[in-house]
Amino acid sequence: MTASTNLKDLKWWVERRLEFIEFRLFWEGGVNRADIVEQFGVSVPQASKDLSLYQDKAEDNIFYDRSQKRYLISEKFDPKFIGLDATAYLRQLNSTSSQNNGMKAGWVSKTSSADLLPIPQRHINPEILRVLLEAVRSNQSVNILYQSTSPSRPDPEWRRVSPHSFASDGLRWHTRAFCHQSNKFKDFILSRCMGAKELAKTETRQSDDIFWKRFFRVNLKPNPKLSENQQRVIALDYEMDQNQVEVPVRYALLYYFSKRLRLDVAEQFDDPREVPVIVKNREAFEIAKSEAMS
Repeated sequence: MTASTNLKDLKWWVERRLEFIEFRLFWEGGVNRADIVEQFGVSVPQASKDLSLYQDKAEDNIFYDRSQKRYLISEKFDPKFIGLDATAYLRQLNSTSSQNNGMKAGWVSKTSSADLLPIPQRHINPEILRVLLEAVRSNQSVNILYQSTSPSRPDPEWRRVSPHSFASDGLRWHTRAFCHQSNKFKDFILSRCMGAKELAKTETRQSDDIFWKRFFRVNLKPNPKLSENQQRVIALDYEMDQNQVEVPVRYALLYYFSKRLRLDVAEQFDDPREVPVIVKNREAFEIAKSEAMS
């Protein structure tokens, strides 16, 4: 039986608790009844039943250590209920580390030590976001008071836009919308929206935004200025096959992709460690990026 096995004889909520047991076993080495009680709010007898059931379903994965009063992972461990995904675990660890309101962010225990680089958060007005969400859901246009950083627009202006999607570059969010003033699809940074009002009908559809619909396959490879061993480890970092990896990116997001990986300044650095990956299909990439920004 593999991690993807569907145990049809189990109720969904029971299977979730078994997944939790297995998650804690693999990632944190062990689990006890108190962990299950705290996570799911079940009784102590129910937690004991869950542990017994897990032992019945995966007896080679778990054993009880009387000195620790805890169930521990065995050397023969083979996952039955979860997929082993390091990125997913670290995402939960990230969420747990960033929680400061006491809410449970996932299945990672509070004993896991981690910290996050403090990055100033851009403030987004929740009322404005709510109006934009409604405009997207109901396919309507909306007037937004937007402060551009363009030299030609020093003051905030009201603009009629038809938003259809939201996107993030990893540091800040924007809405992708048709601007009825410039008659084209553009990105509007949410933190720079100072007002939103007057929802109205629109004929614009997401399907009209060709640069949102289309994807460009960015072909990344290790920076050839690195040593062979350094290139090899970069290839492992990005799970490359034959020293390259294809990343499908929306045309509308190519600019941000380039900025985030510093691909736009790769040639400015003599030290390849500053830009460990470069674009193999560079010419086509630049053409696609220019098309989307035009």
